[in-house]
Amino acid sequence: MYYHGRCGHGHPGMGYGHFGKHFSRHFGNRPFRVPVNVQKTDNSYELFVIAPDRAKEDFKINLKGNELTISYQLKETPEANKNWIRSEFKKASFERSFIIDETIDADNIKAEYKNGILQVTLPIVPGSEKPAQEIFVA
Repeated sequence: MYYHGRCGHGHPGMGYGHFGKHFSRHFGNRPFRVPVNVQKTDNSYELFVIAPDRAKEDFKINLKGNELTISYQLKETPEANKNWIRSEFKKASFERSFIIDETIDADNIKAEYKNGILQVTLPIVPGSEKPAQEIFVA
């Protein structure tokens, strides 16, 4: 699913790019897709990528043109092969992409990983958002 320059709720500034893009890791019959929450504040869009038990150095965040991509490549470790009695939480590689437009200050995008959540801040250029325009049907 793709929304050019708008999120699913019609906000300017952000859209979901290759929404279901992922690496080929599957759980049962479903592909793994890391959950992402998006919040709009007065000054920015905040992306919250729910990805516990990872190292911040292993996240890759790239901006190419107007496509912002957040990815993580799982690295096998001896610890990953524990003899679990029950395992409901799985780590997997992922990639998520978002389309941003000119209302985002691309030079000042920031990211922080804390308590299992990667927070990406996309600042809004002051004065760049235009008010909604009503179109009348003749």
